[in-house]
Amino acid sequence: MRVAAIYDIHGNLPALEAVYREIRQAGVDQIVVGGDVVPGPMPRETIDYLRAVEIPMQFILGNGDREVLARMRGEETEWYRTVQEQWREPVRWNAEQLCAGDEKWIAEWPATLRVGIPDFGDVLFCHATPRNDVEIFTRLTAEERLLPAFKGVDAGVVVCGHTHMQFDRVLGQARIVNAGSVGMPFGEPGAYWLQLGTNVQLQRTDYDLAKAAERIRATKYPQAEDFAARNVLAPPSEATMLEAFGKAELR
Repeated sequence: MRVAAIYDIHGNLPALEAVYREIRQAGVDQIVVGGDVVPGPMPRETIDYLRAVEIPMQFILGNGDREVLARMRGEETEWYRTVQEQWREPVRWNAEQLCAGDEKWIAEWPATLRVGIPDFGDVLFCHATPRNDVEIFTRLTAEERLLPAFKGVDAGVVVCGHTHMQFDRVLGQARIVNAGSVGMPFGEPGAYWLQLGTNVQLQRTDYDLAKAAERIRATKYPQAEDFAARNVLAPPSEATMLEAFGKAELR
């Protein structure tokens, strides 16, 4: 059995299309979408694409999905009240692009998911950590700081995302793997994902970045130019984000 984990798509349909082509070629049996399908520049198109995928697929809720869902319901979360307008704007715009059917569908996504994979046993999928969808940690986070976030987890492998950087590390008796980001990577440009089969395979898919940037700029997304430039063509480096996340980890 082969399972693909795709996280943090963030409405980047060209990246998702490229990853799905590779997933089909790899003969994957099941896909887990690990949260943050939205917000991003092509939310309507991305959701329609995912709904049409032929391979069996399960979803979990990410913090971005949750914030967009709240706006669709007219709810104002603490995050939305306190963050800068530049972060509220894409959430608000994405909520306006979706419909009542999308709201009902996204609301059904669980916070975590367990999938049995023969060579690994039960694998736990979460967005950030098993206890919530916003905690930040990286491959450099000290084990003693990280252990409380995984207390009580009995799965041998835990797959997460949220920080948009791949890693594979051991924490106590568990193996913690970050699938990276399909649509908003930190590091070398491309689309990052994970395959679980007889082993753990961290994957990176190349796609036509210039064409993708052009498609994104052609949308009405209010931050289309910035997304194309900073999230597709020239993402922040891993070193830059490790330093930034180091100041915010597990808070």
